[in-house]
Amino acid sequence: MAFCTGCGKEVPAGAAACPGCGQGSAAAPVSASTSTGGMTDNVAAMLAYIPIVGLIFLLIEPYNKNKFLRFHCFQSLFYVLACFVLGFVLAFIPILGIIVGMLLGLGEFVLWLVLLLKAYQGQKFKLPFIGDLAEQQANAG
Repeated sequence: MAFCTGCGKEVPAGAAACPGCGQGSAAAPVSASTSTGGMTDNVAAMLAYIPIVGLIFLLIEPYNKNKFLRFHCFQSLFYVLACFVLGFVLAFIPILGIIVGMLLGLGEFVLWLVLLLKAYQGQKFKLPFIGDLAEQQANAG
């Protein structure tokens, strides 16, 4: 199975261009290699964006050796921590903090869905500051 790197839609096998956006030879295959746990890397990376699951993957032996999966686990944990801190700070601003916090929460949820999708597509989508920290941690171990 291949996906277009331009629009993310599925590209049929052997197609010269994406049927969605027309970008030529833009198909990028989804990482289908299985980790030693029996789960494909892209599914494990997608599940890593559930914070408890990401933490478990960092602790369990076959999963914590895969750098692609480690990157997504660390990015997930750092993202959740940043969202928590931001929400905590906004809680101390009386009325404006509630309104901004609700809008920010919606944006955080949409970004989380994008991260899930990119991980499932086998892509290493880095958030600006958090992604660099996650990559350092993933390469350290």
